[in-house]
Amino acid sequence: MKTITLNNGVEMPAVGYGVWQIAPEACERYVSEALAAGYRSIDTAQAYYNEEGVGNALRKSGIPREKLFVTTKVWISNAGDEKAARSIDESLRRLQTDYIDLLLVHQPFGDYYGTYRAMEKACKAGKVRAIGLSNFYDARFVDLAENMEVKPAVVQLETHVFCQQAKMRELVKPYGIRIMAWSPLARGMNGLFGNGTLQAIADRHGKDIAQICLKFLTDEGIAVIPQSIRKERMASNLAIGDFELTDEERGMIRSMDGGKPLAADFNDPALAKFLLDYDRQFNPGK
Repeated sequence: MKTITLNNGVEMPAVGYGVWQIAPEACERYVSEALAAGYRSIDTAQAYYNEEGVGNALRKSGIPREKLFVTTKVWISNAGDEKAARSIDESLRRLQTDYIDLLLVHQPFGDYYGTYRAMEKACKAGKVRAIGLSNFYDARFVDLAENMEVKPAVVQLETHVFCQQAKMRELVKPYGIRIMAWSPLARGMNGLFGNGTLQAIADRHGKDIAQICLKFLTDEGIAVIPQSIRKERMASNLAIGDFELTDEERGMIRSMDGGKPLAADFNDPALAKFLLDYDRQFNPGK
């Protein structure tokens, strides 16, 4: 499987399996099916409430731990030095592993500097191999990247053909940071699966639109974590190594970039207020 080398030398699979919105009781089954299909990178988060299902599937798979790449994220409720440190240990317990391959600050809200310091300590203690950020943009990204001892290795952002993150890709470049795309298939929004340009390219290669989108992103050096609960889609999303897009086709896809996210704008103060209020409502004791 194609890998991406992070700025600390860690190798990360270019294609992983995401488990956002997969119910805890179903997560073990779908992760097991993804592993059987050939995935070796699994992306979860404390806020998905399915880390335990991921851990069960990884343990039962029989795949050597060093062959797997596990990503999770610290949620707002656990922000700050001490809370984040405790939550990292709890994630390790739920995932049934001695270390996490990639640990991210999930949202740029709350005491994320304290969270990042706890992650740095976990990294130095051998509990984590690489650390990074999720949904950090512009000034907040630059401020954190400039002020922390351990530079982020990854920034996970909404990235797909309609939002190719050109600005952020330039911002992260001097730090050697890699982009990981959540919703790399745009959740099917904006008519993705009926797009004539993408369909024409797919027909030319005997592939489907999802494969064209994932191929384009990984060729750009972006890691992707598509999600599907259908075995055939799990397999086809991995099958992108046997064809090459032409320069003309890449140019056609680049021209589709609208420059704006479709799912969530993390520079929007209203979204920040919503997430913080939501967290206080559902985690009042934290």
